[in-house]
Amino acid sequence: MKINILFLLIVLLSLSLSAQNNEERNLFVGTFTSEGAEGIYLCHFNSESGEIALKNIFKGIDNPSFLEISPDRNHLYAVSRPDNEVDQSGGYVQSYHINKGGELQFINKQSSHGKDPCHIDVSPDGRFAAIATYGSGTVSLYSINTNGGLNEASITIFNQGSGPNPSRQKAPHAHSVLFSPDGSQLFSADLGTDLLSIFDLKEDKIISAKQQSNVKLTPGSGPRHFTFHPDSKTIYVINELNSMITVLKKKDNKWEEQQTISTIPEGFTEANYCADIHVSADGSYLYGSNRGHNSIAVYEIDKKTKQLDWITSVPTQGEWPRNFILSEDGRFLLAANQKSGNITVFKINPKSGIPEFTGNEIKLPSPVCLVIQ
Repeated sequence: MKINILFLLIVLLSLSLSAQNNEERNLFVGTFTSEGAEGIYLCHFNSESGEIALKNIFKGIDNPSFLEISPDRNHLYAVSRPDNEVDQSGGYVQSYHINKGGELQFINKQSSHGKDPCHIDVSPDGRFAAIATYGSGTVSLYSINTNGGLNEASITIFNQGSGPNPSRQKAPHAHSVLFSPDGSQLFSADLGTDLLSIFDLKEDKIISAKQQSNVKLTPGSGPRHFTFHPDSKTIYVINELNSMITVLKKKDNKWEEQQTISTIPEGFTEANYCADIHVSADGSYLYGSNRGHNSIAVYEIDKKTKQLDWITSVPTQGEWPRNFILSEDGRFLLAANQKSGNITVFKINPKSGIPEFTGNEIKLPSPVCLVIQ
C-alpha cells in the first residue's frame, strides 16, 4: 500500500511539473540599446496566470529593434541598427538558433543594404526572410538555409517618391513587410510615400506585382504597420501620421479602400503616432496601438463586410506602446511601452474582446518588440 501511494505521489508531481512547463512560454524582447537596454531579453510568460519574469539577456547586438520567429519555432531573426559612429554599413539582419530553455545560438548575419532596418518577416514556408529599412526606404529578400542561416540578399528594392508632410515624408521610409498568407507575394508599407507596395515572389526574387503594384493611401497618412484578416481578403493598415486605420478589401484581384477609421477617441487633441496592429485569431476583433494617447484601440470586425466598429480604447499602463502581441490562444495581450520601460499584460475578455489589465508587468529598458516562441 505504501509503495502504491508513493508511486501515485510521484506521478502527480510529474504531471504537475509537466503542466507548469507547458504553461511557461519563451518571450523574446527586442530593445533599443541606444536607450539603455543591453540586447535581446528572454522572459518566461505564464500562459495561465499571465505572469512574466526575466530569465536571461543576450548581449552584443546593437538595437535589435524588431524580431521574428521561424514557422517551425526553432529560429529567431533580428534586425540590428548599429550606431553610425560604430558601423557605417547601415545595419544587419541576424539569425539565431533557439536552443533548449530559450538560449540563443548565433548563426550568422547579413547586411541590411539600407540604413535603420526596422521590420522583418519570414515566409510561411520558412524559406525566405524580408526586411524593411526606414532610413533608406529599401526592401530586401533573403533565402534561408536548412540550418536557419541567412544567405546574402538576393535582391534589394529601392523605393522612390515622397509625401506632403515635409518633416516626415521628404523621402521613402519603408516601415514594414509581410508575406501574403499563401506566401506568393510580399507587401510593404512605406511611411514616406503613403504607399502599400505589392511584389510577386518569383524563385528567389521579388518583382512588382503585375496585377497591382501598389495601393495609394491618403496623402500624409504615413502607413506604418499592417495585418491580414484570417480570410486573406482583407488588410488593415495603421497610419502613423494621421491616427487612422485603413481597411482594404480584395475585389477582382485588386485591393481597394473600403473604410478609414480613427484610432483615438473624439476630443483628444494632443500629438499621437500610431504604431502596431493585430487581428484576433478568430477574426472578430482588431487592435491598434497609440503612442501619445498611450492606448490600445479596440474594434469589432463585422462578420460580413470585415469593416470596423469602434468599441473603446484601453490605457497601456505605460508610455509609448511601440509594439504589442496577442498570445497564440487569444487570451492575452502584451504591450511593450518603450518610454516608460515596461511590458504590461492584459487578459482579453472573451465576450467583449476588450483587454483588461491583469496587474502583471515587468520593468525592462526600452522594450520595442515582443515575440512568443
